[in-house]
Amino acid sequence: MQVTRFEPWSIAGSMAELMQRDLSAFATRRFVQSSVDQPVADWVPAVDIVEEKDRFVLRADVPGVAPSNIDVRMNDGVLTVSGDRQAGDLADESRLRRVERSSGRFHRRFTLPKTVDADNITAKSLNGILEVSIPKLAEVQARRITVEAA
Repeated sequence: MQVTRFEPWSIAGSMAELMQRDLSAFATRRFVQSSVDQPVADWVPAVDIVEEKDRFVLRADVPGVAPSNIDVRMNDGVLTVSGDRQAGDLADESRLRRVERSSGRFHRRFTLPKTVDADNITAKSLNGILEVSIPKLAEVQARRITVEAA
């Protein structure tokens, strides 16, 4: 019978080294353009979309992003929300211990139905929440038809 030596901590050490290398590469990554000239996002804001009777409401979590750094565009039935969150200024003498807050570019696209009124889309930002109001066209809104007795 052959005896094999099992060293579980050597596997754990190898995994820790791989994870540290991957995290270092992620932390130093920069904004690049893809081959089809679409920006690659550094982070992705969480989004809720609600359909109301007369409009759609898109709410995106964008804490720390100034309204002037947010760009909302509508083109060919696609709503694009993009922007940039700047990293906080750190003094040269401070030592960074941990970074969990994402910074850099974000980019989201949403295909809208043909029933929206693209000319009257509005957007506002308050307390780190971007709210985009997308009204529906008046003629496609459902209306109740009463049935009369004959």
